[in-house]
Amino acid sequence: MCGRYALSTPLIKLPPVLLNSMDQEHRSRYAPRDLIVPGEPLLACRTDQSGPEASLMLWGLIPGWLKDPSQGPRPFNARAETVADKPSFRASWRHRRCLIPASGFFEKGRIIRRIDRQPFWLAGLWERWLGSDGSEVDTCTVLTTVPNELVKPLHHRMPVLIPEGLEEAWMAAVDGHQLKAFEPLLGPWDSNGWEAVSNKDDGQLSLLSDLLT
Repeated sequence: MCGRYALSTPLIKLPPVLLNSMDQEHRSRYAPRDLIVPGEPLLACRTDQSGPEASLMLWGLIPGWLKDPSQGPRPFNARAETVADKPSFRASWRHRRCLIPASGFFEKGRIIRRIDRQPFWLAGLWERWLGSDGSEVDTCTVLTTVPNELVKPLHHRMPVLIPEGLEEAWMAAVDGHQLKAFEPLLGPWDSNGWEAVSNKDDGQLSLLSDLLT
C-alpha cells in the first residue's frame, strides 16, 4: 500500500526528466511537500506527442467510463498483479502510465527513503475524466507490489518503483506483447541503498503523520 508520501526535494534537485518538462508556471508554483495524501493534487510526469510533460493530477483514479465520479471509488493504489485485467485500470495500463516523483513514503510511523536522499519514481497510471459539461479532471493511482525485506515488517504491499533511465520507456504508449517487457519492473525492488527510519525526529512531519493515522 502507498497512502502517504513526501516530495520534499528542492526544485533544482528534481529528476531532470521532470524538471526539463516543467514550464514556467509549474516551476513558479512548485513547493516541497512533507506529506501528500489521497485526494490531494500531486505533481506527475507523463508523455505526449512532444515528449515528457509535467502535470498536476488528483491522487485517486476516476475511470474514464464512470458517469458520476461522486458515486464511485477513487482508488489511490492499483495491484500490479491484476492491473491488466481490472476494468478501472486496463486502458490506463496500456496507454497512460505516468511517473510520480517522491522523496519518501510512509508506513507505520516510518519513512522509507533512499539513504542518499535522492528522489525516486513511483510507478503510476493516469486517466482523464470528461464531464457532460466539457469539464476535465486528470487523476492517477500508484501501482503496488509485494514488499521487499525492508518494507515487509511494516506492510504487506509497497509501491512499484521505476529505475532512473527507464522513464520514457515506462511512459510510452504500448500494447499487447510489448507490455510484457514491464513485468520485471513490477516485482519487489532491491532494498540496498534504502532505509526505513522513524519520522518522530521531525516534529512537524510527525504531527501531520499522526493526524492521518
